[in-house]
Amino acid sequence: MKILFISDVYFPRVNGVSTSIRTFVGQLQQLGHEVHLIAPDYAVATEDETWIKRIPARSIYFDPEDRLMKYGAALDRLLELRREKYDLIHIHTPFVAHYLGQKLAHLLDVPCVETYHTFFEDYLHHYLPWIPRGMARGIARFVSRRQCNGVDAIVAPSQPMLDVLRQYGVKARAEVIPTGLQQQSFAEADGDAFRRKYDIAADRPLALYVGRVAFEKNIEFLLRMAVELREMQPDVLLVVAGEGPAEQSLHALSKALNLQSNIKFIGYLDRNTELNACYKAADVFVFSSKSETQGLVLIEAMAQATPVVAIAELGTKSILIEGEGALIAPEDEVIFAERVNSLLIDRKALNALGRKARAYVEANWTARVQAERLVQFYGNIIKR
Repeated sequence: MKILFISDVYFPRVNGVSTSIRTFVGQLQQLGHEVHLIAPDYAVATEDETWIKRIPARSIYFDPEDRLMKYGAALDRLLELRREKYDLIHIHTPFVAHYLGQKLAHLLDVPCVETYHTFFEDYLHHYLPWIPRGMARGIARFVSRRQCNGVDAIVAPSQPMLDVLRQYGVKARAEVIPTGLQQQSFAEADGDAFRRKYDIAADRPLALYVGRVAFEKNIEFLLRMAVELREMQPDVLLVVAGEGPAEQSLHALSKALNLQSNIKFIGYLDRNTELNACYKAADVFVFSSKSETQGLVLIEAMAQATPVVAIAELGTKSILIEGEGALIAPEDEVIFAERVNSLLIDRKALNALGRKARAYVEANWTARVQAERLVQFYGNIIKR
C-alpha cells in the first residue's frame, strides 16, 4: 500500500501530532508499506527527510512556532504526486492540510482519511482571545463537523474524543486508533546522569511535566499545585520540559507565587538522546491538561516506570486506570498535591506503581499493534 500523509506540522516542530506521524510511519514502513508526507518547510532539515515533501510556508504572527503551507505551491507538484499512484490520503491537521488533502484526493481519485488529533473546542479561544469564548467554541464545533463529514473516514485517538465528534453531528465512518509507543520509549535510560546535567540533587523530590507549554495544557494549575506540595515537601522541584506560547505567562506566575526555587524550565529535549532519561529522572509525572485527545506523554513516562498523577478528562480518561501505574486526581490543587505527596513519602509504593506503569504500557500501548489496526482500517476504506 502507498499512503500520502498531509500535515500542517512535523518535526522540527515538536508536538503530539509530529510524534504520532513519526511513530505510525515507522511502523507502517516496517510492515512493508510506503508512506510519503507533505509538510511545511521550516528551513531546518530533520534526520528523516527522504520520504517528506516539504512545501514553502510562511510564519503565523500569533503562533511563531508554526508555519502555514502555501496551498498553491503544493498543488504545483500535482504531476509528481500523480506519478506516485497513491492508494489513500491521510490528513493529520485541519488547516491548509485539510483542504489540500481533500483537493488532492479528488484530483487523484483516492479515498481520504483524517485523524482528529486536537480538541479545538478547548483550544481556539486561547489563540483568538478577541473572540468570546462561547463563540470560539461554536466556531470550533461547526468547522470540526463540516471537515469531518467532508472526508471518507475519521480516525480518533480515543473513544471520548470520538464521542465528542458524534455529539457535534459527525456522521462519517470512524475508528478509534491511538498512537502507540516505539520500542525506543522502553529503552533503558540514565536518570541520575540527567539530574547531574541539570544540577538536580539525586535525592531531591522531582515532579515532571513534559509537553508543549501552551495555555490549553493547564500548566498554571501545576504551578499552583506545586505551592501546596511545597508545604508538604519543602525541597520539591517541578520541572517543565517543553516550549510554547505560555512560557512568558508561566515565568511571571512562578515569580508571583514565589516558586522560583522550586521550578525549573528546561525547554525541549531531544527525543532520541534525552527524553527517556528525563522521564526516568522524575519521581512522579504530573499532568493537568483537560483537552488531550490522547496524551502520549503519559504513556511515555509510564514506559520508563515513572508513575503518573493526573486529571483524567477527555483522551487521558481512555489511558489512565487508577492503580495501573497512575493515581487520578481532581482539578483541586490541594488534593492533587496530596496524591503526589503520598508517593513521595512512600518510596516502596512509588516504585511498585512505577513497575505497574511499565507493565501496563507494554501490554496495551505498543506502536505495532496500533499500526496493524490502521492498515486494516485503510483496507476497509479502500474497498468501500
